[in-house]
Amino acid sequence: MASSAERVLTTRELNRATLARQLLLERAAITPLAAIERLFALQAQVARPPFVGLWTRVHGFTRAQLHRLLHDRAIVRATLLRGTLHLISAADFIASRAALQPMLDAGMAAILKQRAAAIDLGELAAFARTRLPSTFDALRPTLLERFPSSDERALGFAVRMQLPLVQVPTTDDRWSFPGNPVFESAQAWLGRPFASNTALAPLVRRYLAAFGPATVKDAERWSGLARLAPVFDQLRGELVTFRDDKRRQLFDLPDAPRPPADTAAPVRLVPDFDNLVLGHDDRRRVISDEHRPSLTTRNLQVKATFLVDGFVAGTWTVERTKAEATVVLAPFARLARAARAALEEEADALLSFVEPDAARRATRVAP
Repeated sequence: MASSAERVLTTRELNRATLARQLLLERAAITPLAAIERLFALQAQVARPPFVGLWTRVHGFTRAQLHRLLHDRAIVRATLLRGTLHLISAADFIASRAALQPMLDAGMAAILKQRAAAIDLGELAAFARTRLPSTFDALRPTLLERFPSSDERALGFAVRMQLPLVQVPTTDDRWSFPGNPVFESAQAWLGRPFASNTALAPLVRRYLAAFGPATVKDAERWSGLARLAPVFDQLRGELVTFRDDKRRQLFDLPDAPRPPADTAAPVRLVPDFDNLVLGHDDRRRVISDEHRPSLTTRNLQVKATFLVDGFVAGTWTVERTKAEATVVLAPFARLARAARAALEEEADALLSFVEPDAARRATRVAP
């Protein structure tokens, strides 16, 4: 269904389309499981952000809902896109993990280089399975005892990238996972066989549903997979195409939402590592090129952001004392009075969610 005369989509049109897919134009009256499946996965390098990500997207979301999904094994926390941790439904993890293995293999080879060649990956994986469940702090020395000629860190990383693993949730951590979590084989945890299908077309469709309209390069950056152009070519007959302001071709699902550019967009507080700011190669649809570098710290932490009129207008953090919790807003430019008032209201609601035991709540705008 490629268009004969491709319409040029403005940055604001791309912004509103992305916000609609990301459940950020209004909080959705759907279950947290449905929301996660709508987004395909939530970045979960740190335990708290997915909870905040769902709070800002799902009407009436509570921490207990996600705790229950994790303990019921309907949602898992596992290494996935770009070789990083995500929350994903068990069904989607089972269906997509094999298709992502080439990306994980390439990532392992790029980081370990010649150290990877010295490891018998099949033997390592088989041995590691016999030592699970375990934390990696406990597992790595055991691996080194079995493979003494290898590097302890390399062995642990290879296991993480080769074996489908999930983190085991706990009952006494506010955000379900401690800093040093226990890992288990995904097959053992879920008790179901994994799909062997490595076709990438289903993954591209899911990407476009959550992040489109988008370029091939956008999909490659989101997934970590290389050379997706042939997959898009395979799907051309079922997609529509557009152009961006730089004349690059954009692909989309025909019936996906593309709201008008003047659609109202409420202020939103988006958590650290959120895929909203990581889901494209060209991220101008949500943040200007000028401010994009400021979102990532030297140790590769991705800061929490806030949206004004649909675009990233600054970053935020929570400061906590014994009695008071404060959201500190660090805007890129002076905030208009109405935007500041709306952000303060949203921040107060967020503090009720993340710091419910605080006697006092406040919002401060950093100079």
